[in-house]
Amino acid sequence: MDIEGGEYQSLISMSDSLMKRFRIMVIEFHYLRDLWDTHLFNFAHTVFNKILQTHICVHIHPNNCSPKISSLGIEIQSIAEFTFIRKDQVTTKEFETNFPHKLDCDNDPEKESVYLPKNWYKST
Repeated sequence: MDIEGGEYQSLISMSDSLMKRFRIMVIEFHYLRDLWDTHLFNFAHTVFNKILQTHICVHIHPNNCSPKISSLGIEIQSIAEFTFIRKDQVTTKEFETNFPHKLDCDNDPEKESVYLPKNWYKST
């Protein structure tokens, strides 16, 4: 799903039965720069909680074509691509803690990427 910011409203409007039909979802989330705004944070929190009822996030790839943002000591890209797999399709629950993953590559090879802040993934 790459609908330039419409992903939040589309996902929140989606029925639970439709969500369960997707084995894999790859969604580009925009406006991450606004996560420090209480209104977007609360809306995004609701959207992610809805997805996580049926799916597990297995990868987050920062889109380095978007500007980097920094707030409260956390630096992220303002757009990132999230991959979710439906829970009944997951056979292992091992957590990766080294980023970037060997299969990651920058969207723009001319720009530096900001990978996941430590508090975005489970540590061992």
